Amino acid sequence: MTRVIRIAAVLGVACAFALEVASPRGAASSVEPVARDMESGVATKAPATASPPDQDRIDAAIADGLAWLARAQAPCGGWTADVGHKQADSYVVRFDAARARAEGRAHPGVSGFAGMAFLAAGHVPGRGPYAATLERAIDYLCSGDPSEAYISDSESDMYGHAFAVLFLAQVDGMARGRDARVAARLRSAARMIEHAQNAVGGWRYYPYADEADLSVSVCQMQALRSAKEAGVRVSAETARRMIRYLEDSRIPDGRRDAGCFYYKITGRAARTRTSFAVNAAAVASLHSAGVYDAKRYGRALDYVERHYREVSSEYAEHFYFWYGNWHAVQAFRMEGGARFREYFARVSADLLARRRDDGRWVNAVGPGDAWSTAIACLILSAPYGYLPLFAN
Repeated sequence: MTRVIRIAAVLGVACAFALEVASPRGAASSVEPVARDMESGVATKAPATASPPDQDRIDAAIADGLAWLARAQAPCGGWTADVGHKQADSYVVRFDAARARAEGRAHPGVSGFAGMAFLAAGHVPGRGPYAATLERAIDYLCSGDPSEAYISDSESDMYGHAFAVLFLAQVDGMARGRDARVAARLRSAARMIEHAQNAVGGWRYYPYADEADLSVSVCQMQALRSAKEAGVRVSAETARRMIRYLEDSRIPDGRRDAGCFYYKITGRAARTRTSFAVNAAAVASLHSAGVYDAKRYGRALDYVERHYREVSSEYAEHFYFWYGNWHAVQAFRMEGGARFREYFARVSADLLARRRDDGRWVNAVGPGDAWSTAIACLILSAPYGYLPLFAN
């Protein structure tokens, strides 16, 4: 292929309005960001609170993880991974990493995660040891015509699109105005998410699908919220419809796991199951929409706390652990206080115990080690507060 990334054009005229959802307030963090030297990436001050006793090991683990990610970056500027989808406890691959490497392609979603991992540790384009790494990631995700809207490569889906948008929004917020391509691609990609929202207020694996699930939908909502915070106009109606979808997904009183959230409320297997990841995602999404009323999500967050040890012990190298904790760290970070301190102490201890000597973390069932390593670095970097997504 002559083009590194395939970005499908989306037809239709965009009509975006300002998003009128409250910005996060009333959730003051109990975690002080760590001061870090922007050239070396070395922490110069440990968090005042929420710091487990092994802060030096955490800093070293992040540094080693980022070094591994930098070495794993593909020539095209992205990161290769197995593209597929979850099916029960397995991961069905439809475009494998070996093929992507052979064809000079990558995974937009995993590339978004990897880029955010560097940003979360205080690295930015244009300076420091990973300036070129970030520049190449931006080149990959911004290649092609910036007016084209759907960010997809290696047959990736709406998950990949959302995580690519999330990275572009974060990097635009941290290095505003430095690269006009980022703002242009961010606007068109965010607009595409708005247009792809379906009748029930959610999203599914591919644009314009009639069905929706909470997992895919939450990722789109978070991408839109981050785009809005980066200055992109987003329709308030889009957010209201998504919040209604979330509210409709809450399990009613009198049923098992009441107050938690269903994975799906329409189509096959609707209103039949919930999970660690689904509840963490729902809470993180409500927070991102400015909802801080514990009556609307408290039992879901309790569910995440109760099931953390089960997920961590039984699925340590599985999609469930990595994806679930990507949302859980956001939910608990925004909650702050003792709940975040307890969660972070548990997850950081597990991550430190599981990292490999070469700096990576293993994802045996899922997209692969680039994805899990990026998420591990993001989780461990959350208390720093550099990434706008983690800022209270």
